[in-house]
Amino acid sequence: MFTGIVQAQGKTVGIEPVGGFVRLRFLTSLDLSDVEIGDSLCVNGVCLTLTHLNLNQAEFYADVSPETVRVTTLGALSIGSTVNLEKALRLGDRLGGHIVSGHVDCVGTIAEKRSVPPGFGLAIQVPSDRYVIEKGSVAVDGVSLTVNRVDQNKFWVMIIPHTSIRTGLTQKKIGDRVNVEFDIIGKYIEKFVSKEKKDSGLTEQSLREYGFI
Repeated sequence: MFTGIVQAQGKTVGIEPVGGFVRLRFLTSLDLSDVEIGDSLCVNGVCLTLTHLNLNQAEFYADVSPETVRVTTLGALSIGSTVNLEKALRLGDRLGGHIVSGHVDCVGTIAEKRSVPPGFGLAIQVPSDRYVIEKGSVAVDGVSLTVNRVDQNKFWVMIIPHTSIRTGLTQKKIGDRVNVEFDIIGKYIEKFVSKEKKDSGLTEQSLREYGFI
């Protein structure tokens, strides 16, 4: 589990096919002294398992499955690509952002970019805005952000200077792809409501009459 508060960035220095997997190697300034092989690390919003650590050279390896390559942007990384990194949350840590699982829901596309001094506004196109609400939370390339506006499968977020420096999101260009994870709470609520609706036999009309939707 993660919070969407990026702790450091890493540079992709190795990409190697291993069987049906892709082995990635990263260099980073992130303090890795308190993690071990087998621990989870969030890389551009994707939860990966550390398979090798070299603390002397501040590097780590992670294997990416074919499914992860298919549903995220990690398969598009190249040598020199920069990634956002966050270590797994520990019980008792501050939850500075929001609950992020590292399980990407979809790949979004930067549709618009506006300078809004002192920051930037980004519009991200997604296949569906089903779980996106104004003033709600969303993780974009592992960064916890607040949704400012939702409009027909597109949502706007504001990037303050600090976030820009730490994550490089404002370096994204129109057409660039990003990993998007919607707020997990909304997905659970939908599951519970749909199950209750099915078990109770309530129709959508009756739910509206009762004021539930």
